[in-house]
Amino acid sequence: MSRLPVVAIVGRPNVGKSTLVNRVLKRGAAVVGPKPGITRDRREFEAEWSGREFVIVDTGGWDTAGDALTADVRTQAQAAVAAADVVVVVADAITPAVEEDLAVARIVQRSGVPVVLVANKADGAAVDPQVGHLWSLGLGEPQPVSALHGRNIGDLLDLIVSRLPAAEVIPEAEEVPTLAILGRPNVGKSTLLNRLAGESRVLVSPVPGTTRDPIDVVVEIDGSPYRVVDTAGIRRRTHVKGVAEAFSVERARAVLDEADLVLMMLDGTAGVTHQEQRLVEEIVEAGCGLIVLLNKWDVTDAEQKERTVIDVGDRLGFVAWAPVLRVAALTGARMQRLGLAISEVLAARRRRIPTPELNRMLLAWQEAHPPPTRGGRRGRILYAVQVGVDPPTIVLFVRGGEIGPDYLRFLEGRLREHYEFTGTPIRLVARRRQPREPR
Repeated sequence: MSRLPVVAIVGRPNVGKSTLVNRVLKRGAAVVGPKPGITRDRREFEAEWSGREFVIVDTGGWDTAGDALTADVRTQAQAAVAAADVVVVVADAITPAVEEDLAVARIVQRSGVPVVLVANKADGAAVDPQVGHLWSLGLGEPQPVSALHGRNIGDLLDLIVSRLPAAEVIPEAEEVPTLAILGRPNVGKSTLLNRLAGESRVLVSPVPGTTRDPIDVVVEIDGSPYRVVDTAGIRRRTHVKGVAEAFSVERARAVLDEADLVLMMLDGTAGVTHQEQRLVEEIVEAGCGLIVLLNKWDVTDAEQKERTVIDVGDRLGFVAWAPVLRVAALTGARMQRLGLAISEVLAARRRRIPTPELNRMLLAWQEAHPPPTRGGRRGRILYAVQVGVDPPTIVLFVRGGEIGPDYLRFLEGRLREHYEFTGTPIRLVARRRQPREPR
């Protein structure tokens, strides 16, 4: 396997960096909008042009003024430059260069990384002669393009690819499990990812909604690699403000489609909300593994701890099979059990029960506790087969009456008593056996 070269996209706010990334990817992957500062964290995507594969990194806008969050955005952009093989500096084709453009240019010049200067928003040939002012940045010839309309993008990609280094061959590795960090805004999701990654990979701020995009990074926990995805906080639709936040919330929900296991973060100082209960229901419906993390446990007083534990039992009793860890992501306290819990849940998701053993157990339970009648008829399980894992999925072939959800929950409980299915949903599907047609 080859390590793909990295192309970092940097520039001041609202010059079209994310629009350029989307144009290269030919899909709406980065959050874009007319408001400056839409992208905050750095995001990585795999791209390809003329047979060359590479990683393209979208970064937040470089702003020399502002608060601590703005400074963190600059730090993220600097980290992207330091890790890049080629840097693409995006500037405005028409607007004169400003202090932020010059600041970006200085950082890139000091890095020594090959650079391509893009004069974006050159929507027609008449604009091309106006990009000459960007020579003052000292980054070479400006390349006039229109990311929005696709003008000159092919020529730009040809230039970028020509400056990529040869691919670095690395040993083939097994597929890495995906962990998603989910929760409502400001419960500490990004703090947890930074704790696991050992670097300030994701912006951490007391302002709810700091993370706009799902951010993923490969980390090692107790010697095993995992792809960890930090998502935008999921809140009720009535509380979602603006197109960018709504788009991020929908993408956070889409992460469930690819996650093997969800680290569901709750604020230990605040208990469990109805919205969080509904989110856990969505996690189970998606078939993901689940670990519940009660964060900020180090700053939760004894009375609130008791209320939170009761809250978890009341609102999340339907996932009593999920491990619940009390942690402090900011300090790293009580985090030592997380790696073991993750490996146990992933192993449970892959567990298979031999068919003869499964049928012996199910039929014994059925004889001791037959299914209740439904509509005047009693269903009967003839046999069962485990048809899949991730999550474990068992098909029950029945005849007679319907096997209702209450009885399926009874069987699930028995399975959990006899087998280690910690942290994973179990799907039981009742399928009516078709009668044989007469010969």
